[in-house]
Amino acid sequence: MSEAVASFRRIEAPVSLRETVSRALTAAIVSGDLAPGTLVSVPSLTARFAVSATPVREAMLDLEKRGFVTAVRNKGFRVTEVSPEMLSHIAEVRQLLEPPAMEKLAGRFPQSALPALREQADAIVTGARSGDLVTYLEADRDFHLRLTTLAGNPLLVDVVADLRSRARLLGLSQMVATDHLEQSAAEHHELLDLLAAGDASGARDLMRRHIGHTTGWWAGRPEED
Repeated sequence: MSEAVASFRRIEAPVSLRETVSRALTAAIVSGDLAPGTLVSVPSLTARFAVSATPVREAMLDLEKRGFVTAVRNKGFRVTEVSPEMLSHIAEVRQLLEPPAMEKLAGRFPQSALPALREQADAIVTGARSGDLVTYLEADRDFHLRLTTLAGNPLLVDVVADLRSRARLLGLSQMVATDHLEQSAAEHHELLDLLAAGDASGARDLMRRHIGHTTGWWAGRPEED
């Protein structure tokens, strides 16, 4: 397959370039902008991001360790594929963990955490409306991990973070042209409303529906109303 690179934002911030490149590439792979099988090289990414080769090379090695890419001798790195079966397994485990965690959290949700979470939910909505999937995915990840942290189980946070990092949302980039991405983004504010109101069953059910998008809309498949 010929080398191809998705359209990424140029990176201006000089702080933690490796992490910035890694996050941008992770978002591109998770969303499907960098499709499974795509071949990328350090020189092409260096030019795309307008940074030196070192942070790009380090970011690619990080992604290789996480299973997002595999090295191709003398060519670069190829984006790996996650099977539909594995995506289903990931979603199944998340359904076992996160909805009950939100149900539990609703009974002891700290109102003082609400303003910061509202800001993150706003960032998710902004990313959805603008079609900025890097912003959307980063804000989405931070939002859910912060909520999971509030549930009070550090091990659960680690497991959820790992599960989310394994997923691929290959239909996400196509959702930009529909209202599904904004609908999904709005669910973050809905979840906060339920948590703030102490509605345990409502928070559980909304989280269950929200995770369901990973094998529905976000995977390019239709969902029932």
